[in-house]
Amino acid sequence: MAPRDAILGLTETYVADPNPKKVNLGVGLYYDDQGKVPLLECVRRADEALTAAGIARPYLAMDGFPEFVRAAQTLLFGADHPAVSQGRVTTVQAVGGTGGLKVGADFIRRFAPEAVLYMSDPSYDNHRPLFEEAGFRVETYPYYDPRTRGIRFAEMIEFLRDIPKSSVALLHACCHNPTGVDIRGEQWKDVIKVIAERRLIPFLDFAYQGFGEGVDEDAEVARRFARELPLVLVAMSFSKSFSLYGERVGSLSVVTADSGEAARVLSNLKRMIRTNYSNPPSHGARIVASVLASPELSALW
Repeated sequence: MAPRDAILGLTETYVADPNPKKVNLGVGLYYDDQGKVPLLECVRRADEALTAAGIARPYLAMDGFPEFVRAAQTLLFGADHPAVSQGRVTTVQAVGGTGGLKVGADFIRRFAPEAVLYMSDPSYDNHRPLFEEAGFRVETYPYYDPRTRGIRFAEMIEFLRDIPKSSVALLHACCHNPTGVDIRGEQWKDVIKVIAERRLIPFLDFAYQGFGEGVDEDAEVARRFARELPLVLVAMSFSKSFSLYGERVGSLSVVTADSGEAARVLSNLKRMIRTNYSNPPSHGARIVASVLASPELSALW
């Protein structure tokens, strides 16, 4: 038997428990005051409009629904980010944030097969098995101090300075999972500096945009990395931000040194998507794209 997943396995136990007072503290879902997963009003309206339009359901392209891809890239980097205007960013739709992480992991593994991945101690429970499944050796860097309920920041920086060049540094862009304790402000300057010095490959997991300081404020880490570093990967989830957990809406963005490299990256990402799940699902992506394209629905969001 394969080992049970620590998070989803706990949900299975919860479902099987007959206790009427049970509480599910496992999988990461946001609930309303009645204990229900909310349907956002903007999502409801977009869904109704799409259904009324009677849109056919053909396969999407390997890299996803174009309007969603553009909207996700703009939401992440902003409309006027130099990396976007210079054509240095490649974005593809993915099957949730997990799909973005896995496609990114496969991409790095193909072109840097000896790279070791370093994640925070602790980190999201699925990070280790996901990257190990992709073939990585996974290690940890110092992060949370339970005594102070803060970050072991000096230890973290010194540790990253000593790891091999071209290693992968997996970082949480905001709302660190599971601690909730984030790297702040000018601390990111030191992180970027050591990444540049050691030529590390930064991979940002961005699952909670809008749940930290705000939509744009939470995205500032990714925007700063894209301004100051020649290579950045960002896996993004729309499960929490749009309450679209079951639709599996996500993206992977790769910031590169120039537009030619971005085109080459896209061609390789498509190849990996094709041999993994071929193309992503369409309905949730259409909902997100509709909301972000509409001033009225965006205001509701």
